[in-house]
Amino acid sequence: MKWTQEAEKAIKKVPFFVRKKVRARVEKEASAEGKNRITLDEVKATRKRFLTNMDSEVKGWQIDTCFSSGECPKRAVSGERLLKKIEALLNESDMLAFLKAHVNGKLKFHHDFRIGLSECPNACSQPQIKDFGIIGACSPLLTDEQCSCCEACVDVCKENAIQLDYEQEKPLIDFNLCLKCRQCIKVCPTGTLIDGEKGFRIQLGGKLGRHPQLARELPGVFSEAETLKIIKDCITFYKQNSKQGQRFAVIFKADDFEALAKNLQQL
Repeated sequence: MKWTQEAEKAIKKVPFFVRKKVRARVEKEASAEGKNRITLDEVKATRKRFLTNMDSEVKGWQIDTCFSSGECPKRAVSGERLLKKIEALLNESDMLAFLKAHVNGKLKFHHDFRIGLSECPNACSQPQIKDFGIIGACSPLLTDEQCSCCEACVDVCKENAIQLDYEQEKPLIDFNLCLKCRQCIKVCPTGTLIDGEKGFRIQLGGKLGRHPQLARELPGVFSEAETLKIIKDCITFYKQNSKQGQRFAVIFKADDFEALAKNLQQL
């Protein structure tokens, strides 16, 4: 669908991480009215309908995912199956009914419980600023296969977490720096580095707004089942402590984070 210059200028003012969705909405509404050209009037009309009827579109939760749909070469692990299970869990939790019962006035999108699911540390879905952030992780595992010292793993690692021991002919990995992105494994030609522990890193309590904060990361890499259990526990915490629709990131304090991290380490 053709866009006028004014309409394109207006859509570029929309934050980049929702711009694609907004553009699609404008085109869908214009198409429903039999139009094949987007002007500034169409953009304004969509914006007005959006602001007027926002409460009817709030569903109680949001999940932002990678744009790749499993095709990104940077992917560390697949999150497709986990995504479906998270959606089922959130539907079962009936967050919308909870919010309607606790929020005075109309619901807005900022009331949603927000989850960001990214399949690699590049984190296109911005898990660092979500209530619950998930990042795909795969640790490199050193095998007995002889290393050719080609330096491919060293060159690809943006964290400088790998050095080569030329005497022992093997890579040395600093796991304090490693982000478990799997890129070194992909480029290793000898099989010296292979997939080790796979799962998900979890970050909690991020948000934007007037008082933004980055999420804090729980120590460790979690399985699909463990990740779902932690989400369920966080939803329970949210329902028990959010009295007027406050964001999870607002009510989940440092002490709560430390208590959860301690409990997980004891399991």
